[in-house]
Amino acid sequence: MRTAAGVVLAGGRSSRMGEAKAGLDWHGSTLLYRASAVLARTVDGPVVVVAAPGQDLPDLPAGVAVVEDPVEGLGPMQGLAAGLASVADRAGAAFVCSTDLPFLHPAYVRRVLRALTEGVDVVLPLAKGFRQPLAAAYRTGLADLVGTLIGEGNLRPGMIFEHCAVTRLTDEDLLADTDLARHDPDLDSVLNVNTPADYAAARDRPPPLVAVECFGALAKGGTHRPREVRAATIGAAATAAGLTLDRHVVAAVNGDQVTRDGRLPLVAGDTVAFLSADAGG
Repeated sequence: MRTAAGVVLAGGRSSRMGEAKAGLDWHGSTLLYRASAVLARTVDGPVVVVAAPGQDLPDLPAGVAVVEDPVEGLGPMQGLAAGLASVADRAGAAFVCSTDLPFLHPAYVRRVLRALTEGVDVVLPLAKGFRQPLAAAYRTGLADLVGTLIGEGNLRPGMIFEHCAVTRLTDEDLLADTDLARHDPDLDSVLNVNTPADYAAARDRPPPLVAVECFGALAKGGTHRPREVRAATIGAAATAAGLTLDRHVVAAVNGDQVTRDGRLPLVAGDTVAFLSADAGG
C-alpha cells in the first residue's frame, strides 16, 4: 500500500450524547486524542482532524493537524470532502473514521487499507450488520466527487458508492486477517458511542491487556521479564510497572515508537518497553 493518511471527523452535532464527543474523557485523555493517536501510530502519512467551523477541540497528539470544515451543518459528507482534499497532495489513500470509536485497533485499520488495491476507490466494511462508511478507506482523489455530490444536494455517504469502485468487507473477510482476529475478534473497532449510556458502558470495560517490560536501570526485582497488565495508555502502563514517565524514562511501543507521551493509547497485543533515558534509551 502506498502512503496512506488518517482522517478523523470531529465536527458531528452529538445531539444524542448531549455534548461534544471529541472532548469526552477516555482514560485520562479524550476520545479525539485516542482516535487520532491510533491513526498516527498506524498509517505512514499525515493525520488530520476535521473540525466544524469555530469548533473548540481538545489537545491533539504532536504532528496531528486540524482542518476546518468550510460549511457547517452538511454532515459527514462535507467533513469527508475537506479531509480527503487536505491530504490528497501527500497520500493516495486515507483511512477515515469518526471520533467516537474508542476500541479502534490498528489491525483493523491495516486490514481495511490493504484491501484498497489497484482499481478500487473505496473499501467499505459491512461489520456487525451495518455499513461502516466512517471506519473505511477512500482514495483521496474522491474529494472532487464528494464535493460535486454535495453541490447536487446529495448529503448521504451512500451516494458515493454509486459512483465509484467499492470493495465490501464482511465480518468473515475482516476476520480472515489473523492479527485482527486475535486482537479484535468481536470487531469492536467499529463500535461507536452515541448516547451517555453507550459511553458509560464503553468506559466500564476493562482496559486492554498489554505486555510490559523494563530494561537497564529500571529492571529491578525481575521486572525485566515481560508481564501482562491492563492499561489503556502509556501512562497507565508505567504506573502498573511502578514507574513515572519523566525526562529520565522513555517508552518504546512494539519495539519502535519511542515516546514520553503518557496519553498515547494502547491496544490489545501491544508490548511496552520502558528504558532509562539517561542511559541512552
